[in-house]
Amino acid sequence: MATSGAILVLYLIAHMYGNLKVFAGQEAFDGYAHGLREIGYPLLPESGFLWVFRIVLLASILIHIYSAVALWARARRARPASQRYQVKKRVHRTYASYTMRWGGVLIALFVIFHILHLTVNVISPGGASDSPYERLVNGFQPQFWFVTLFYVAAVIAVGFHLRHGIWSGLATLGVNQARRQPVLNSIATVIALVVTVGFLLPPLAVTFGLVS
Repeated sequence: MATSGAILVLYLIAHMYGNLKVFAGQEAFDGYAHGLREIGYPLLPESGFLWVFRIVLLASILIHIYSAVALWARARRARPASQRYQVKKRVHRTYASYTMRWGGVLIALFVIFHILHLTVNVISPGGASDSPYERLVNGFQPQFWFVTLFYVAAVIAVGFHLRHGIWSGLATLGVNQARRQPVLNSIATVIALVVTVGFLLPPLAVTFGLVS
């Protein structure tokens, strides 16, 4: 779970960086999107690298979900029913449950919508377009506030998921020793905040008229 999570974190950081190119204008954003399709060309067919990357990403997501379910089931079997709701564990249990489990469900639903909206252009609020820039700008217009709201909620869920996930992943990999905890806690928080803010800036900028 930690390894697949690390792959997803790296992807999120790269994807966030690409999204921020919307502030450089349509030519820069569309050029970036087109450039992704030419990575590895002509050694690979056009969009070949993207498909390899998508397969690795999909495999990581499936492994991550399977690992989460398996670990949850294992923990439930190992813990007697009488100890599942002790008061001293309530805060941690609530945080983990809602930001990781239910947050993960919200993120999964959002990923499906996000792909249909901005990748394959099946869902097209504001109008379909061959331009990735226009698809993004069209989809977050003020009249589609509910799309922006869904996006904001999902990104915040990603932030909480990252915060707890990075911390747990470091513990799983044996890095989270007592003397390093304050530093690692800060690293997890900073990465989560940067990714969250980075993903929120483009849609909110469109919704409030800063990008058009």
